[in-house]
Amino acid sequence: MQDQATEVTAAGIARLAGVGRAAVSNWRRRHADFPKPVGGTETSPSFALAEVERWLRKQGKLAEVPLRERVWQQLAGHPEGPLTALVHAGCALLLIHERSTVWLAASAGSDERLARLLPGALAQVLTPRLGELAGVLMPGVGAPDDVNTSDDSQTTDRGSTAPGVNTAPTTPDVNLPDSSDTPDAPPSLLPSVPLLRGAAELAAEVGARQAFEFLLGRHLDANPRQYTLTPAELAALMADLAGPARTALDPACGTGALLRAVDTRPEQWLHAQDSAPDLAALTALRLALHSRAGVRAAAGDALRADAFPELRADVVLCHPPFNERNWGHDELAYDPRWEYGFPARTESELAWVQHALARLTDGGTAVLLMPPAAASRRSGRRIRADLLRRGALRAVLALPVGAAPPYNIPLHVWVLRRPERSPAAPEVLLMDTGRFAGEGRAGPDWAAVREAVLDAWRAFTRAGRLAERPGLARSVPVIELLDDDVDLAPARHLPPPAVADGAEQLAAVRERLGETLRLTTDLTPPAADPAPPVRWPLTTIGELARAGALVMRTGGNGGHARLPVLTDTDVLTATAPSGTLPESDEEAVLTEPGDVVVPVLGGGSVARVIEEATAGAALGRNLVLLRPDPTALDPWFLAGFLRGTANNRQASSYASTATRLDVRRLQLPRLPLAQQRRYGARFHALDEFERALRHASRLGDHLVRGMYDGLTDGTVAPD
Repeated sequence: MQDQATEVTAAGIARLAGVGRAAVSNWRRRHADFPKPVGGTETSPSFALAEVERWLRKQGKLAEVPLRERVWQQLAGHPEGPLTALVHAGCALLLIHERSTVWLAASAGSDERLARLLPGALAQVLTPRLGELAGVLMPGVGAPDDVNTSDDSQTTDRGSTAPGVNTAPTTPDVNLPDSSDTPDAPPSLLPSVPLLRGAAELAAEVGARQAFEFLLGRHLDANPRQYTLTPAELAALMADLAGPARTALDPACGTGALLRAVDTRPEQWLHAQDSAPDLAALTALRLALHSRAGVRAAAGDALRADAFPELRADVVLCHPPFNERNWGHDELAYDPRWEYGFPARTESELAWVQHALARLTDGGTAVLLMPPAAASRRSGRRIRADLLRRGALRAVLALPVGAAPPYNIPLHVWVLRRPERSPAAPEVLLMDTGRFAGEGRAGPDWAAVREAVLDAWRAFTRAGRLAERPGLARSVPVIELLDDDVDLAPARHLPPPAVADGAEQLAAVRERLGETLRLTTDLTPPAADPAPPVRWPLTTIGELARAGALVMRTGGNGGHARLPVLTDTDVLTATAPSGTLPESDEEAVLTEPGDVVVPVLGGGSVARVIEEATAGAALGRNLVLLRPDPTALDPWFLAGFLRGTANNRQASSYASTATRLDVRRLQLPRLPLAQQRRYGARFHALDEFERALRHASRLGDHLVRGMYDGLTDGTVAPD
């Protein structure tokens, strides 16, 4: 039964049909039988998904809505909002994951029957796995008589856990009554039933865990400004720094990325808290689907209303909110957690640091993502000094720019340990990985960051100190840091990088620059011969795609294999693939020689032809790939005409903060293949000239920077 209540916007219809939004607007004007709006606003109406699907199929514009897209549209258009829908879908997927036979028994029959039976069926899974949160996640879910619902799972010290939660539940299945014997369904569940059935189909196709990750990822991508996310690569690095844990806590869990990165082990407990109830619920479901660990999640501000006051965890991971003034300074003045000093109103991050330390067992490790200002603000120097004196702060690691939001500053990772009775560590590891930053909007080289950080950290923990690694890392005696400022910014304490641009190397750079400049002279285009304006018959990329002359694909999925990713910055700067994408169940789009790649953001007229050296990379976000049929289109001819300024101007649309290119509207002249190749050869020569100019510019910058550095540090003589 298709859900009549699920609504879809014009943008959603465009995605279903694989067209632009302008096409949807044309359909509404030209077809009297196009479905009428059922909600939304006059400028942004919404339509019933089932009616839209029927109309598209009737018009021959859609053979079948892809399962993933249909389930996503049901979630996005849920009458109670996408977050409620996502929680309901997660509960059903957890039931399918752990008690598939119970789901099959409950779902056999009408939607009304399924809605009536869901609370009892879900109680078998939600209550033992998630405790008191079960009733919050799904209305009407209580504890079946044969399930032990006493919440004795609170961990009070290392090694103490409640029995029975970390293994598959052994409770017998709830006896599902016939629909005639059951009370009316909770009214909030019935609208979710079509979504839950769709999610079950998706789970049968890709697995329950992967289905939930797909829906959660689509929701986060659709609402980027609502959430502060911890990138998966950074979460994995922080979890590795913390080490293995039987009990772990994230007091500001967000969507659960940090706890999900913790290595699983037997009899493990994961505790999560977030001030947003929806995020706490999503984290609980995500963790329960991810592993067999016991999960306890709670909603509430961990500083003002700590849900786990008796917990002593092996590991605390945290990406706290930054620069919070209203964190509870006035009402928490005498809180026992301020063991290292009462944080100033402007030092909310140091309150989170002490909260993390207070929840650790002796010798436990806390890893927190921190703004760089927390390492040097004068208002926090007394707390930083006490953390150093007592051996609680073990490392401050500066990340490259672009590692995590806010992307324009180099964030820090602090590694802390709750001191045991042994003497405090006399040295602290300071490290700066800024050298691994990517160019432009590309993220950092995570593989290099991970290797450098973990190698230095493991060497430091083994020996208690680290030999200097110029420009990268050193262990600093605590006494050196206990001055008036107690400034922990790593760059201010590291030895300068080894001189890489001495006189000999600068001479080599100068020689390469001379060779490149001579090459640019040889590649300079000949003088242009005047010619009268030509008016060719034109076609568009959209028309060529419909005719089969080219295939059009969009990027943004990482797939299962870890591949180099071609980013929009790589295309704009003509550099090698430098990006990364999180692993995804959706297949990555891989580049092939002869493909033409076009960035859709920024308003620039750029198109890049993929050659052998770049082939095989995954296509990144905000890129469109055009794969021409070589019997119909020359790739260099295609790329050259796509770069025309007037062409790009007529195909661009303007939002409040960005310019977006509608690639389907870009125009090409209709020319025979032989004539295309003549133009293509000229465009190819222009591309080689442009690359030589870019290379000369980079070498010139390198030479100028090296000369300035050499003259100022004494490695280059002034004459």
